[in-house]
Amino acid sequence: MFTTVLTGGPVSRVEIARRTGLSSAAVTRTARPFIEAGYLEETEAGERTAPGAGRPANPLAIRADREFFIGVKITNEDLIGVVCDLRAQVRTSRHHVLTTQNVDGVVAALAELVEELLSESDAYRERTYCLGVAVSGDVDRASGLVRYSPFLGWRDVPLAALLSDATGLATTLENDVKALTVAEQWFGKGVGASSFALVTVGTGIGCAMVVNGGLVAGAHNVAGELGHVRVADAGPVCHCGGSGCIEAIASSGAIVTQARLASGDAELSMDEAVTRARAGEEGIRSAFDRAGHAIGLGLAAVANLIGPERIVVSGEGLAAYDLFEEQIRETFAVQAFGAAARCELIIRPLPFEEWARGAAATAVQTLFTTESV
Repeated sequence: MFTTVLTGGPVSRVEIARRTGLSSAAVTRTARPFIEAGYLEETEAGERTAPGAGRPANPLAIRADREFFIGVKITNEDLIGVVCDLRAQVRTSRHHVLTTQNVDGVVAALAELVEELLSESDAYRERTYCLGVAVSGDVDRASGLVRYSPFLGWRDVPLAALLSDATGLATTLENDVKALTVAEQWFGKGVGASSFALVTVGTGIGCAMVVNGGLVAGAHNVAGELGHVRVADAGPVCHCGGSGCIEAIASSGAIVTQARLASGDAELSMDEAVTRARAGEEGIRSAFDRAGHAIGLGLAAVANLIGPERIVVSGEGLAAYDLFEEQIRETFAVQAFGAAARCELIIRPLPFEEWARGAAATAVQTLFTTESV
């Protein structure tokens, strides 16, 4: 009931009952403690829907400033932190450059960042109890363990416990793409969709899926590792140990490697590769075409496997999306089976603050629901 108001409010009790299958009496009974605790409020009465329909309903709405949540996205270079309210609206943000990838150093830097964010407002300090942290790689949300993060070089790090001790906040740890997907499910392009997927393109190729309203974690919390689906028999070796993975072909690093080989320029940067590809340099352009084909195969695989209503495509790699788009869409149209080809592809560039917001959204989710499956 609470999540219905959180993601779709203000909403009347009658509408809540319709969406949840609860009786009107059960909705009123369930809402009462949330109202008394200050998380929900009754808004001004709306108009009667018809003559004689009785007194107008008082829609329920979230009191967004009842509690605040800190979200932090960890990259291999910096920390991006935000303070969000209950509706995951960003109230303030800060960046810290990481001077080390050592676990103790990152924990200390993150605790310092949290303290800075809390210090910006008495309300933040008084009404913030939860911290959400997002990191790339194999993350076990239930135990708070980073099992493997290739970009940080971490294995079996009990990060949630370390951060709870360092900050005094209840800490939820999640894979960064899954965290971003939670934010999209509750507050973004996933609202109203019972099944959708989010795919990120950039330093890595990530994917997370929502099926029948639940974030798919899988038995080992690694469901959605689209980047390590093999799409080329003679493809390059991937850091995961496999070969021909989408990530080994379509990540930013893989594109640069291929562009350097094609151009003979060992110092070529990604920005330079993009510029020269747009200028029509065939060898470099082929690296982007190959990446777009691999991504299109991956998107089609997602559509064929789970039949989502839509796939949201995001990530820093979208800065060069014009170089991918034709191959992605052509490959998807050919490879998606039957009605799966009707799946809508939504291109959604998002800054890193949105990833931190996703981390905060997982903290909100942990506090109020047990929605993951």
